[in-house]
Amino acid sequence: MYIQLYEAIRDVIEDDNIQSEKLPSIRSLSKQLGVNNVTVVNAYKLLEQENYIYTVKGSGTFIKRPSFSQDSYLVEEGDMELMLSGIYPLLKNSIDFASVSPTAELFPIEEFKKSLIEVLDRDGGQAFLYPEITGFGPLRESISEFLLEHYSISATKDQILITSGGQQGLDIISKTLIQPGDVILVENPTYPGAFAAFQSRGAKIIGIPMDEDGIDLDGLKSYVKRYRPKFIYLMPNFHSPTTICYSETRKKDVLRLAREYGFYIIEDDFLTDLSFSDDNKLPLKTMDKFDQVIFIKSFSKIFMPGVRIGFMTLPKALMKDIIKAKHTTDISSSGYLQRAFDLYLRKGFWRDHIENITAFYRDRYQLMISGLAKLKHFGISYLEPVGGLSIWVSLPKEFDAIELYEECGKRGLAIVPGKVFFTDSSDSEKFIRLSFSAVGEKEINKGLGILEDILSKSENEPSEKYMPFL
Repeated sequence: MYIQLYEAIRDVIEDDNIQSEKLPSIRSLSKQLGVNNVTVVNAYKLLEQENYIYTVKGSGTFIKRPSFSQDSYLVEEGDMELMLSGIYPLLKNSIDFASVSPTAELFPIEEFKKSLIEVLDRDGGQAFLYPEITGFGPLRESISEFLLEHYSISATKDQILITSGGQQGLDIISKTLIQPGDVILVENPTYPGAFAAFQSRGAKIIGIPMDEDGIDLDGLKSYVKRYRPKFIYLMPNFHSPTTICYSETRKKDVLRLAREYGFYIIEDDFLTDLSFSDDNKLPLKTMDKFDQVIFIKSFSKIFMPGVRIGFMTLPKALMKDIIKAKHTTDISSSGYLQRAFDLYLRKGFWRDHIENITAFYRDRYQLMISGLAKLKHFGISYLEPVGGLSIWVSLPKEFDAIELYEECGKRGLAIVPGKVFFTDSSDSEKFIRLSFSAVGEKEINKGLGILEDILSKSENEPSEKYMPFL
């Protein structure tokens, strides 16, 4: 009976025939339909698992409209639906612990300006013609050399496709590989922009839990055998949002499984270069001997987001289909910017830039870690990733991430509750993500002070939680 109710509500939502965004309460709907409360509870749970609805504690159950993929965007306070769809509300003049976009003061303006001017002097109007669909040839050569030098990845220029950022790479893969109803496996939690891209093509998305070494291998094996997925989507280095880095053993095990069952691995990389230790991380693609890994890399988070430069490696079996999908998406990425970025790489500016931003963010990371260490007595816990741009914080059981998010917002502190990243509601209320990429030292200290004040006051308040009557 609960499946019948689920299907009925789902059909009404898909037909857009519900005027109110808020669904009836469990009690009122069960009374209206003459069914047991448990029937409605199970129907709502299934709707939430399939991403049709979401629940806000204390407010009710709401329809979830189509997802968006931006990482951060300035919206009005309190728009919970947008946040749960992947757009993180930032209050005006707030302390921004939410965004993982780089701070503008680190942009290599002078070096890139030299490249832009040199391209204009060298190429003139040619710089504004359409490049090849796969991208400006010399840039693909530069990236081929970049992959070999930095990651020991061997890929010819013909195996490289230039994209307008990493998100476009995910969209192209979705168009190429996904048919409605196909099963896609992802880490749980995962990047909401990827979830939105896969969902837009009608995929059935299944999240698999993670441990400190990466995706749970037993869970992955079980779902691979059961569903035979088209691909799995992973972020093996400084995973978003957990900041976990896969162990070498786990990487090898995942590759072995992909080879055995014949599925592709989509490796999404944007922070491998940002390591604060001597233990330099290498992508999963470095170990790929059988062309099982499609490597997508964006330079947005560690270069300049507005330039929108990224790339992906092309498996020979999918090359023609991926190129067609790229052409139907935007014909080609900006030829002028590709030419300038090619010069930027060839002149060796990239290595200097990485050294500068690593030193800069290392200081902010250490400040954030030392500040959080003073809050451990409240029961919070976290991994120390020694890289990346954020910290994944686990809250004690008496705290709720959404409530903490709302209270922080009232005090001018923007954080991201874990619910944004989970494919289902499991454990989503006990995590928050705190980023340090867009804040200075004073803001970090002030933001952590706000967090400490909220945690201390909540700790001293009498509990108003109730046990369910069963």
